[in-house]
Amino acid sequence: MAGIYIHIPFCKQACHYCDFHFSTNLKNKQLMIEAIKQELVLQRNYLNEPVQTIYFGGGTPSILEASELNDILETVSTNYNVTTEPEITLEANPDDLSFSQLDALKSIGINRLSIGIQSFDDEVLKFLNRAHNRVQALDCMENARNAGFENISIDLIYGIPNRDHKKWLEDLDKVTAMNPEHISAYCLTIEPQTAFGKWAKKGQLKPVEDDYAAAQFDTMISVLSQHGFEQYEVSNFCRDSFYSTHNTSYWQQKPYLGAGPGAHSYNLESRQYNIRNNQKYINSLAEGIIPFDIEHLSKNDIINDYILTAIRTKWGIDLEKLAGLGYLNDTDYINSLLANEQAFTEKNNLILTTTGKLLADKISSDLFIID
Repeated sequence: MAGIYIHIPFCKQACHYCDFHFSTNLKNKQLMIEAIKQELVLQRNYLNEPVQTIYFGGGTPSILEASELNDILETVSTNYNVTTEPEITLEANPDDLSFSQLDALKSIGINRLSIGIQSFDDEVLKFLNRAHNRVQALDCMENARNAGFENISIDLIYGIPNRDHKKWLEDLDKVTAMNPEHISAYCLTIEPQTAFGKWAKKGQLKPVEDDYAAAQFDTMISVLSQHGFEQYEVSNFCRDSFYSTHNTSYWQQKPYLGAGPGAHSYNLESRQYNIRNNQKYINSLAEGIIPFDIEHLSKNDIINDYILTAIRTKWGIDLEKLAGLGYLNDTDYINSLLANEQAFTEKNNLILTTTGKLLADKISSDLFIID
C-alpha cells in the first residue's frame, strides 16, 4: 500500500515556532489548487501500489472550502488506484471547525481529523501566535463528534519556555477528558528562521533545559498511559489501535507521493523535494513541469533511513531486516543500550525503553553508517 500527501501552503497567520512552508497571502489560492491537481495528474504513474491513505497537511488545509478539497480528492480518485476505504486525514485548526464546515468535510469523504490545538491556555496560545483561543480549542471536539467524526487526533506542544509543569499537566488533563482516538505531542524546537529562532538569537527567548523537557515527556507518558493511550511512536499515542495509518507508512518505509510546494516523495529508491516557493511552483506547473530536486538513495542511505524511522516506533528495528539490507550490527553499542536500559530486544527487534526514547535521535545517529 502507498500514501499521498498533499501540502496546502496557506495559513491565516504565522505561528512563532513553525518553519514549514506556507504563506499568509491567499490571493493565488485557486491557482495553487489547479497546480496541485496538475502535479497529481503528471505523477499518476509514480506509485505502483494501491493508495491506502490521503493526507492533507500544511500550512493549514482547513483554510480551504470543502468543495476545493473535493476537487483535489476527485483528481486523486480519477488518476490513482485508491482502496475502497482509504484513510483520508485533514490537518485543521480549531477556529476553522464550525459544525457546518465539519459536516461538509465529512460529506466529501474526510474521515480523520488532526487538530492543531497545541495548548488550552490562552496566554500560551498568544505566545505561540496561534489563531484560535481556549474556548475554540474546547469546542472543536464537540462539533467534530456531532458531525460524525470517529477518528480524531489532537496535537499538543510541550517544553514551552516560561511555563511551569502544572500548566502542562492541565493540558494533559483537558486533552484526555476530550477523549480523542489519537494524540500527537511534540517538544518545542526553536528553528533559526522562525520568530522564536530570531528572538533566541537576540537573547530575548531562552529555550528550556533538557531536564525540564524530559520531565514533561515523562509526565506525558505517565498520564496518557493511565488513560489507556499506547505510545506507538516517540511523539504519538493512540487508543484501541487507532494508529495514524499514513504516518505509520512513513516509519515503515512504504512509498508515498507528495504533491504541493515543499512536499516530499519517496519510492524506495529515491526521494524528491518540491520547490518551497508558491509562485515558482504555480508557474512551473502551468507549463507542465514539476519543480523538484531528486536524491537517489545509496545502500547506506536506505539503511540509515530505516534506522532513523524504525527506532522511534513501538515495533523498533528488525535486526534481521537490518542485516538483510547489508548492515553489520554494532554488537558492542547495542549491548551498551541494553545494559543501560535504554533498549530491549523482543523477537529479534531492538526497541527503545522510555529512557531510550528521550535519546532516540542520538541513538539512531550512533547506529548510522557514515560514508
